[in-house]
Amino acid sequence: MTLQKLLTDFLEYLEIERNRSQKTIENYHHYLKRFLTWAKISSPDDLTIDLVRNYRLYLNRKTDQKGHELKKATQNYHLIAIRSFLKYLAKRDVKSLSAEKIEIGKNPTHEIEFLDGEEVERLLQAASNKDIKTLRDRAILELLFSAGLRVSELTSLNRDQINIERQEFSVRGKGDKLRLVFISDTAKDAIKNYLDKRVDIDEAVFIRFSNKKITDDQQNKRLTPRSIQRIVKFYAAKAGIVKDVHPHTLRHSFATDLLSNGADIRSVQTMLGHSSITTTQIYTHVTNTQLKDTHKRFHAKKKKGA
Repeated sequence: MTLQKLLTDFLEYLEIERNRSQKTIENYHHYLKRFLTWAKISSPDDLTIDLVRNYRLYLNRKTDQKGHELKKATQNYHLIAIRSFLKYLAKRDVKSLSAEKIEIGKNPTHEIEFLDGEEVERLLQAASNKDIKTLRDRAILELLFSAGLRVSELTSLNRDQINIERQEFSVRGKGDKLRLVFISDTAKDAIKNYLDKRVDIDEAVFIRFSNKKITDDQQNKRLTPRSIQRIVKFYAAKAGIVKDVHPHTLRHSFATDLLSNGADIRSVQTMLGHSSITTTQIYTHVTNTQLKDTHKRFHAKKKKGA
């Protein structure tokens, strides 16, 4: 069986047996197609450790049209895709390179961008008018920070999903996983104020508003992730925040706020919908700072009393 046929089977396996999202499948297809195009091999027997090593060198030296090199994390994604493909081949009893022979390099650590409490308050207050668009935008900002939603989760929300009185609802996150999210009192008020002013019957929570008459073939008014990004950036600029603020910045701020106020990391993992605690640990810069302060305070105290 050719590698191209096995690749097609692998992508179908991800979709059916592993229930991976369409975006994940597209990413695997992109990385593996790039590898096979470079390698110019057609049989699983031809996939050797030397070939993979040369491919790593190729990725490490590859530059785009602007001369920028591939990030280490992006290079690792290529190797993760190859390794997953090899594990699938082993499951099918197809003779090829052992997946365990491919080591994934450690991603460089990077500090996440988040807003402190004062910046969050300024951002929210920037959307304080009472027209329908501003009420919508305030509800968007409140919900992103209050529930730590991904932008895709926000845009897919329907009105019948949200239980305003109970201040909780379910969302489908990555991998089609269902999780319960909670909203604050201020988020509850913002959503209620916005929805109370809606006179349309569109099922989406967040929609476009236009002065132009909407015809029957333009009924889908649901906001896109790109629209949400523009809204967040607009109010960040209006609030005078110099950081590069994205919708995900508010998700980071949500997690950081929870940890800095004493939430345990397992609870934060659940609220964010992370399948692995490793993903949540990018926020431990907050708890690490607190531990340092605690050590300084109590260790010094112990020495003085000795």
